Amino acid sequence: MGNRLFLFAYTLVISLSAATASSSWKVSASYSNVVEHTFHVGNLSVRRMCREQTIIAVNGSLPGPTLQVTEGDTLVIHVVNKSPYNVSIHWHGVFQLLTAWADGPGYATQCPIQPGNKYTYKFKVTKQEGTLWWHAHTSFMRATVYGALIIRPRAGRSYPFPTPYKEVPIMLGEWWNANVMDVERIGMAIGGVPNVSDAYSINGRLGDLSPCSKKHTYKLNAVKGRTYLLRLINAALNNQFFFKIADHKFTVVAIDASYTEPYHTDVVVLGPGQTTDVLLKTDQPIGDYYMAAHPYISAMLPAPFSPIASTGILRYRGGTTSISSASTPKMPILPAFNDTPTAHRFHSNMTGLKNGPFFVKVPRNVDVKMLITVGVGISTCQTPNACVANPFGPNILFSASMNNQSFQLPSSLSLLEAFVTGAKGVYTEDFPDQPPLKFNYATDNNQSLWMTLKNTKVKRLKFNSKVEIVFQNTNILSIESHVMHIHGFNFHVLAQGFGTYNQKRDKKNFNYVNPQERNTVAVPTGGWAVIRFRANNPGVWLMHCHMDLHMPMGLATAFLVEDGPYPSMKLPPPPKDLPRC
Repeated sequence: MGNRLFLFAYTLVISLSAATASSSWKVSASYSNVVEHTFHVGNLSVRRMCREQTIIAVNGSLPGPTLQVTEGDTLVIHVVNKSPYNVSIHWHGVFQLLTAWADGPGYATQCPIQPGNKYTYKFKVTKQEGTLWWHAHTSFMRATVYGALIIRPRAGRSYPFPTPYKEVPIMLGEWWNANVMDVERIGMAIGGVPNVSDAYSINGRLGDLSPCSKKHTYKLNAVKGRTYLLRLINAALNNQFFFKIADHKFTVVAIDASYTEPYHTDVVVLGPGQTTDVLLKTDQPIGDYYMAAHPYISAMLPAPFSPIASTGILRYRGGTTSISSASTPKMPILPAFNDTPTAHRFHSNMTGLKNGPFFVKVPRNVDVKMLITVGVGISTCQTPNACVANPFGPNILFSASMNNQSFQLPSSLSLLEAFVTGAKGVYTEDFPDQPPLKFNYATDNNQSLWMTLKNTKVKRLKFNSKVEIVFQNTNILSIESHVMHIHGFNFHVLAQGFGTYNQKRDKKNFNYVNPQERNTVAVPTGGWAVIRFRANNPGVWLMHCHMDLHMPMGLATAFLVEDGPYPSMKLPPPPKDLPRC
């Protein structure tokens, strides 16, 4: 149970956003609320798909607790690890201004919390409103260790859209009929890829299309004639999702806790890690309507996946009393699994709300330009004679890479500790700004780049530098939409498209006026996305594919952002109780 302590304090208000046009800092008097929770991470026995299974969960629930804060609050989360595995918790999308030590990714900003140990995260949630979430950032544990993080406007400020009748978190996930930690370990150890999920879930329930799951179906009881704010979160490890509700339409009002111009649609597309806030009007005849989610499969190579949608039920109440009980809810017509045009139309047509409370102008006069190719490849097996399941032969394993560099996290010290203390031999600061070869990235399967290099290369950035990145999907082995997430920052998405990026041609389409702001972008399959952000938050920040199949395979790197020129712009020393490796 969370406690709210109302404290009057002179609070340092850091007038920063991840993409601010200037680095202005000020001190003002304000009321500061402290929201405190305890997370007990441990085993939970559940029954899904006709079988009993033990999973790792927080406080005995799936999803875990929903954290509700007001912008400007301080969150204090005591994590007690009662599980048999290492764990760390990441607060996905929270800027962590001057609190990089609390960001949470294992071996990046901290060593994991070992079994039987505990650790307290403390950070302020500022300059953000909307829907974010939290999740485990160690191995495949994120499959069941996750929950919503809702940030409401502080007193005196309202939503930039009509006040909804009710707000409802909707978390989409995946389900394995196996221990997910073993799924990852075995798949990676034999040189293949981990097994895909057996089903999908809505708020932890699979829905009545899956075996033995009729009573494990999420139901949203609604009043006719009202407007609901659905806070959609894709908590899946690997799958992007199409989401619809039969006979209903949505108005998108925010993505990744950044307000948007209202965008009308009957389908929402979410990559792993992304959030979308939509207004839903209950304007249909009283009845039961399925909400449904199934995957968007962007890879061109055939790959196995479960074709069974996860379902929930939107159930109308007649006024305020009786509940409708139609024998069979109406099912929405979902897009085809490989409907790339629908996915691209959704991702590329939204724009930012430029008169929103935290919208910032696009950084101009860029200091750092990077072209980063993202894709899959192969590497030499690190355990001789272990990689026996790879189609490319013995002692070969699948890898993923950026600019042909396949990232490995350290194991004896976190990147942030090494950065602050100057420890040697943990990483090298030579992550390349360009791929090793120029070719038609979107169409050519360049065999000379199949083999990727395993290393821990990172990129150093000066404080307040303006960074532009072109993410370019490659056809090495296969094209596929990669969902890229940057910790510690929002970024502007200036443009997206298909084919190989051409600066002279494609720069003409940049949106400098009201681009969408995100922390996670789905790079179009066989295409590219251009982002910009200002590096005004000291610390070490991961940039990685948020499809957990690809991050442990190496599709990641990190930014080392230097301190600012004034004491108030410098990262504080680590907490004394920071977990050790």
